[in-house]
Amino acid sequence: MGNLVGSWRFKEPSTVEECDSTWGSDSESDEPAAEDDSGISDPVSPAESERAAGHAGDSSPQLTDSPESVPKMKRSFYAARDLYKYRHSYPNYKKSRQPNEYRNLRFYLNKIPLVPDGIYIEEILSKWRGDYDKLEHNHTYIQWLFPLREQGLNFYAHELTQDEIKEFQSAREAKRRFLAAYSLMLDFYGIKLLDKSGNVARAPNWQQRFQHLNESHHNYLRITRILKSLGELGYEAFKAPLVRLFLEESLCHNTLPNMQHSVLEYYVYTIRLPATRRRLLRYARQHYRPAHAFLWGPPPKRRSGGVGAGGSFSAGSSGIRAPAPTPEQPRRGEESTTSTSGSSGIIVSSHDAMMCQDLAGGGLKGCAGLGSSMAGLEGALMLAGARGERNEYNEIVPL
Repeated sequence: MGNLVGSWRFKEPSTVEECDSTWGSDSESDEPAAEDDSGISDPVSPAESERAAGHAGDSSPQLTDSPESVPKMKRSFYAARDLYKYRHSYPNYKKSRQPNEYRNLRFYLNKIPLVPDGIYIEEILSKWRGDYDKLEHNHTYIQWLFPLREQGLNFYAHELTQDEIKEFQSAREAKRRFLAAYSLMLDFYGIKLLDKSGNVARAPNWQQRFQHLNESHHNYLRITRILKSLGELGYEAFKAPLVRLFLEESLCHNTLPNMQHSVLEYYVYTIRLPATRRRLLRYARQHYRPAHAFLWGPPPKRRSGGVGAGGSFSAGSSGIRAPAPTPEQPRRGEESTTSTSGSSGIIVSSHDAMMCQDLAGGGLKGCAGLGSSMAGLEGALMLAGARGERNEYNEIVPL
């Protein structure tokens, strides 16, 4: 038995359907169910998914009402795999050999400042609220405020560990500040936190802030990180109210139309309970237009003989696939959601690896190897800073 356990290796999913267990235990009662990592057949290859994806920053596609006129697009495989790994607690995660210094917890206990800015958490919470220019243009704080078990491009920030998460959740002072940081960011986005259950609503200044959020696409990446961090640090229940609000604003009120596909491709799938995801997706399906282009399920019932050359529709889609442009666009030519430097051992998150591809295309050649040395990273970022504005992952937003 020991040999069998020792030889077992996690097999990464290779299709969108294998990554998505949302409809695998579907029931009308929507009772909460444990996450199911079993795959669904009719695979969609990563290459096909990649070719089908749109470009970052595009608004939702304009489609006609005729299904025949709609290109058969697919969901992003890379988005699905990234969120699958998150929901399953990073099954290939390797524990660092470095001593656990609990830097995220110590930062939240106001014992150390964030690096490289040298700012303490209490200063951020007391002085930055309402300073929207600072929150928009400073890109080093987000990894410290919302730590994850994956590395961002601020290599001064530290990844969370399981041990640190346990300590964090038992530290009342750290949890209080974490919720204050969450409220701070919600206010930046035009949203207010209503109670300790995580319910949210429009803030008094929502119109101005929603207009900014609709145009500031790099904040969509930040929101994905915030949602993930909520789940890591014990606030899983806070995700659904925020995702529901974004679905309502983007699909029903058209106040955040550019966010629509980020909500459906990313935000919904940060939620770990399939029953909760189903409820949100059913709500989205009711309001999505054109209705026949809704990609996110439930899957069509199988019929003998199938449809088209493949014999059946892909599970988890309508068969009529709408383009899904999203600021969290898939990585072109990337074989995994993380890029690991051979010499430094630094793991770069899927969002960061994606943007490195874009940086390389924009003039920063060899960005994919930035993790090999801190000097190379800093030099590239200095060059990048001269070419455009950085977002919170030190990526470049075209001017």
